Amino acid sequence: MDALLISTALVAIAEIGDKTQLLSLILAARYRQFWPIAWGILLATLLNHALAGWLGAWLASLVEPDVLRWALVVSLLAMAAWTLVPDKLDDDDAAKPRFGPFLTTTLAFFLAEMGDKTQIATVLLAAEYQPLSMVVLGTTLGMLIANLPVVALGARFADRLPLRYARWAAATLFLLLAVAAAWPKPLAQLHP
Repeated sequence: MDALLISTALVAIAEIGDKTQLLSLILAARYRQFWPIAWGILLATLLNHALAGWLGAWLASLVEPDVLRWALVVSLLAMAAWTLVPDKLDDDDAAKPRFGPFLTTTLAFFLAEMGDKTQIATVLLAAEYQPLSMVVLGTTLGMLIANLPVVALGARFADRLPLRYARWAAATLFLLLAVAAAWPKPLAQLHP
């Protein structure tokens, strides 16, 4: 259950102000169709995060647990810093789509997630937590929690969102998670 809850919370927070959230806003304003966009986000995220999760699980089988723990600490610190940098979409992302809302959303989200901080978080979470299915389900839920309200509200409230404060809160949470991951385990847990 930890894998599901931690994965959901971490990705939902990491997604605040992310380019895929901005993409959600653009798609909502362009198409004004909630369900095709929502299904596209779900499919793209499941595919992308399943691949990332598989990669993380594979990497975990190659690395010592102590090295993995410190890699997680460093990665969480990097994500805290990365969260403070606002994302923006390239001009190419705003080009006129050739497909309908579902296919456009699926393709755009899958590609936008490549190398994104939530994809990297999925790799790290899958390396740390098991079962893999709970990590992928959690990261997918986190994406939906962060993006579906944006789709539902569309462009209506975009200029009123306090993204700067949300980014600082997310960065602080990543910092706290890094400290918690670095903290030595209690002696009772070290000896059976």
